[in-house]
Amino acid sequence: MEPQRLELLLDLLKTPSPSSMEMNIQKKWMKEMKKYADKMTTDNAGNVIAVLNPEAEFKVLLAGHCDEIALVINRIDEQGYLHFDKMGGINPKAAIGMKVTVLGHRQEVTGVIGVNAQHHGGIKGDFELEDLFIDCGAKSQEEMEQLVQIGDLAVYKREPEVMMDRYIAGRGLDNRTGTFIVGEVLRRLSKKTLNVGVYAVSTVNEETNMGGAYFAAAGIEPTMAIACDVTFATDYPGVNRNKYGDVRLDSGPVLAKGAPINRKINQMLEKTAASLDIAVQYELTPRSTGTDADRMRLTGKGVPISLVSLPLRYMHSPVETSSMKDVDEEIDLLVEMIANMTGKESLNPLED
Repeated sequence: MEPQRLELLLDLLKTPSPSSMEMNIQKKWMKEMKKYADKMTTDNAGNVIAVLNPEAEFKVLLAGHCDEIALVINRIDEQGYLHFDKMGGINPKAAIGMKVTVLGHRQEVTGVIGVNAQHHGGIKGDFELEDLFIDCGAKSQEEMEQLVQIGDLAVYKREPEVMMDRYIAGRGLDNRTGTFIVGEVLRRLSKKTLNVGVYAVSTVNEETNMGGAYFAAAGIEPTMAIACDVTFATDYPGVNRNKYGDVRLDSGPVLAKGAPINRKINQMLEKTAASLDIAVQYELTPRSTGTDADRMRLTGKGVPISLVSLPLRYMHSPVETSSMKDVDEEIDLLVEMIANMTGKESLNPLED
């Protein structure tokens, strides 16, 4: 990955973007995309839409969601400790002992998720988020309420890191990597003459309700849509590959196969991958994908969709890990496929 592009990705990963509070990361992405897009728009959900060739009849929507999982403050007790619920798929066991940044209504506050010392019995067996709390150093409810109120959000205080010059680890790679990928695809396509319109969308709220994807697709009315998200890598100790499949870092982007996926889009992706000598991996999505693709598919008269995912280790933890090689290959794949589209492609599976 080029150093300048890596710097952008790391900057996006450093920017707190909890679901429902994505404004800061969206402003950064919009500022970057304005350099390359023919047209920029936003909508009332908070999506940012960068467009190339907006007059084209055939519209390709690329969606990468920018929101990350978070904690939401639901109670401030008499001693000033913060109690919380989840905003997205928080794993309670991954939260123990973590530092957090509380995005208070007055200012950001650093806190730690308290844990009972092992000498006093430690954490016992199964537990829930309601058994944990955030200690910001406040001495009273009144002191804490000057900075934080009910409904404020918190994210893990965790900077992204590059490991062995090949992997990136940190919080929220799910799915700020997707926002980065769709932006890079648009940036590179901006140098080409296109037969289709390209709508790169940094979507919101995927981790909680996928409403951003619905707003985007309903407003754009695309001819086809591709969600760029992450999927579970299974190449580390303790994972049952017989049950969860064999998906590895450095082995290429992952295509979904299942009832929601348009076979013709997948065929275009596979043909393009073969022409570039890019290996692809597969995941099964028999009923639904669990991504923005599901909501985009059911807008308007129906939208043919596909899902291209980045293999990711340690999903929904503070140390999510992905491969820069896989990121680059996913970008290469999408750029090449879209650049070679004629705008006359039929996505009807009954037509030859």
